[in-house]
Amino acid sequence: MLGAVAASTALSFSPSTHPTKNFVHKGVSNSTLPFSNHGHSFSLLSTTHMHFSSHKSSRRQPLFLSQAASSSAANAEYVEEPATNVKFQTCLSFPGCSNSLTLFGTGYREKVFAFIGVKVYAAGLYLDQSITPELNAWKGLSKDAIQGNSSLFQTIFQSSFEKSLQIILVRDVDGKTFWDALNDAISPRIPASTSADETALTTFRGVFLDRPLKNGTFILLTWLNPTKLLVSVSSNGFPSTVDATIESANVASALFNVFLGDSPVSPSLKVSVAEGLSKVLK
Repeated sequence: MLGAVAASTALSFSPSTHPTKNFVHKGVSNSTLPFSNHGHSFSLLSTTHMHFSSHKSSRRQPLFLSQAASSSAANAEYVEEPATNVKFQTCLSFPGCSNSLTLFGTGYREKVFAFIGVKVYAAGLYLDQSITPELNAWKGLSKDAIQGNSSLFQTIFQSSFEKSLQIILVRDVDGKTFWDALNDAISPRIPASTSADETALTTFRGVFLDRPLKNGTFILLTWLNPTKLLVSVSSNGFPSTVDATIESANVASALFNVFLGDSPVSPSLKVSVAEGLSKVLK
């Protein structure tokens, strides 16, 4: 199995890497931010306001595991995203996928309000390890060169091999608010939407409306191919079913671009994925 790499860079701070040294059982910190009881608005993926709960919660985030950083990546079972302490399993079987996928990098989404960084979610990109031969043209490139190479990421998207983005929320978010922000990021990336695109976006939106997305909720965005996207959401552990199938090449491409394009909403994720690819393509 190919290795998984976790290297996360803050949006406005220096890179931070604090891998664990042994298997650790611990919950992710759920400290509250010093906001008023009236709450504040933030953007999740774009300039759309996000509304988060600012009250102190007694719920702990999901329990994850991590493995020693000194172990070879090929033997690691979990990788920690250091900014959020969320743990990602290095190899997973996703709902609707024919093969298990391998973790290539992790990151997080953060917004800043009044100089305070508010982390919204952690994310991990999983690829079918069989994609590697399709990327041989970029063998030997440094992680920095890979990060700025849009053609490599476009090749990953256009590949027929399955790929998935696992998002784990680290605070409560209203489902409609999450969708509005996601839609605001996707729509500008579709220059001329068709009726098929609009139908796909309506189906996509239906997954999130009237659904509270609690701290610890899993959201899976899985590309079966460049035209078909599966969406799975669960607040009770890793999803076991598919909530919606989105069939639109434009929507699927725009969503991939939101996270791995030239202006990704989580720069730390793309940095980490670039490092993971550089290790695989040595």
